[in-house]
Amino acid sequence: MQNGSPGFFSGKLDELVNWGRSHSLWPFPYGTACCAIEFMSTESARYDLSRLGSEFVRFTPRQADVLAVSGTITFKQAPILKRIYEQMMEPKWVIAMGACACSGGFYDCYCTVPGIDHIIPVDIYIGGCPSRPEAFFDAMLELQEKVKSESYMEDRKKKLKEQWENIKNRSLKSE
Repeated sequence: MQNGSPGFFSGKLDELVNWGRSHSLWPFPYGTACCAIEFMSTESARYDLSRLGSEFVRFTPRQADVLAVSGTITFKQAPILKRIYEQMMEPKWVIAMGACACSGGFYDCYCTVPGIDHIIPVDIYIGGCPSRPEAFFDAMLELQEKVKSESYMEDRKKKLKEQWENIKNRSLKSE
């Protein structure tokens, strides 16, 4: 408000929602190896992830919207990772942090998943062994731009259409 006159905001709903989403991304760390240690340093005073709006690291997938997978994922861990991803609310994004999460790393054995994209969809890949905190910041900035370009209204329309189709299909099967 200036000079006592009421102020107003003008813009598209998509832009407003995406601006809010992009500046409040809450990561859930799923760390299994050395990259998880590098992720922890992003919260320190030196790097300070909170300046990007991601200061609330969540330790339950139901409260997070960014899954940061760092380290080696074995086939025994794969169902756990998939379950954690499924427990996250929409919208959700995944960052594969480090060579092991991106491609299985230097492990070439029967028990290592050759990249988490075989289990869950990945939005951003961060290379390195281990990847540096600065690389995670770059990934978060890239993710912010991706979130800003999405359409909240189109996603909502699509989801409502899918729900309606599911309801219709269930009623047809019951007849």
